[in-house]
This record gives sequence, C-alpha cells and structure tokens, in this order.
Amino acid sequence: MTSINKYVAEFIGTFVLVFLGCGTAMLVGCDAVNGGGYILTALAFGLVIVGMAYCVGNISGCHINPAVSLGVLISGGMKAADFVGYIIAQCAGAVAGSAVLKGIFDLGSVEDKTGGYGANGLAGVNGSAAAGLIVEVILTFIFVLTILGVTSKKFKHGSFGGLIIGLTLTLVHIFGIGLTGTSVNPARSFGPALFAGGDALSDLWVFIVGPFLGAILAAIIYKFLESSVPAPKETVPVKAPSKKKTTK
Repeated sequence: MTSINKYVAEFIGTFVLVFLGCGTAMLVGCDAVNGGGYILTALAFGLVIVGMAYCVGNISGCHINPAVSLGVLISGGMKAADFVGYIIAQCAGAVAGSAVLKGIFDLGSVEDKTGGYGANGLAGVNGSAAAGLIVEVILTFIFVLTILGVTSKKFKHGSFGGLIIGLTLTLVHIFGIGLTGTSVNPARSFGPALFAGGDALSDLWVFIVGPFLGAILAAIIYKFLESSVPAPKETVPVKAPSKKKTTK
C-alpha cells in the first residue's frame, strides 16, 4: 500500500466526517433547548466513523483525525513522515468538506442553525478557554484510549472495532456538544473555523491543543497499561503426516 493511497483515504474520510457531521449540526441545530439536535449530530459523527472504518480502514486505518494519528505515532504504529502526510490530508479534507457545505447552504439559502458552519466554540463554558481545554483533553483521552485498545495487536475484537469506535465518538459528542461542540479532532475544528472566522478562529487553538494533549496522555497511559499484558503466542499449525505411497 503506497502512502498516496493512504493520504487520499484520509482526505476522503475527513471530508465525509465534516460534510455529514457538521452538515447535520447545521441543519438540526445543537442548542440546549433542542435535545433532538444533540442526538442527531452525535449519531451523525459516530455513524460516519462506523462507515468509514469499514470503507477506508483497510487502507489508512481510518484515523481521519490528527489526534488519533498522534496517538498512533506515539504508540509506534506509524512513521513520522506518514504522520505529517496524514495531518495534511485530514486538514485538506476538512476544509473541502466545509467549503462544499458553505456552497450548498449559501446557494440554497439554507439556514445554518449553528451560525458558524458547525464550528466548535466556548459559548457552552461561558467563554472559558481553561474549561474548554479540560473538556477536550478528557473527551479526546477517552476516545483515543478506546481506539488504541480496540486496535491493539495483543487483543482481538473481530469485526466490531469500527462499531465500538463509532459508538464511543457518539458518546463523547452527547456529553460535549453542549460545552464545546465536541471537537476531539483538530482537523474537524480547523475546516469550519476557517470559514466561520471571528471567535471560531480565535478560539481554534483550544480545539487543537486540547485534543493533542488528550491523545498524548492516552498513548502514554495505554502503553503503560498494555506493558503488563504478555504478547499473544503465535500458534504454528501442525501439518498432518504425509501419506507415503508404498510400492509392492
């Protein structure tokens, strides 16, 4: 598998994540009064991960998130050169997804109920960058820790890995939407903020630093936890004795 294939897969995956996740938020709204919007948006982000995991997962691992890529890098699951390539592809996919959303909503005169193309913000924590950082660090920690556990070579989760990861992303969104809009993904935050401008752009650093810190903590702690688990023993298949032809 060449690197360019992986980068294209990450671009597509992140495009779909922003397009469907942020697009759903823009259509249904995510204010505290509209609880249905919370659930629909959380499900949209989670279901995208499930779909993309089984679509591009075999090609790139379906990170579609720089924080996830950082966690994988620290865990020794990828090279530094690929890490840089992944981040560029992910950010490009997020920008493309936001650009298409802007075009659709502007051309169709559709109301954006988030007021900022689904960008993350600190309104739910009354503008507190410290509170926003804490939320993003913890939620990303939970999300990346789950991914590292599910994808660990020491354990086998069968074909349910993508579903587990998608449901976890849904869960952290249900909690975090009312506080920060739930980033846990610097690329997902970068795309919409670029078009929203204003506070979304000035507060963007929170949604880059927070997820990266959470990913670093998750990778370090998971490596420590997993270090006490013995590697699985490789079983060598026993060959059946060959039947030799006898000559009379």
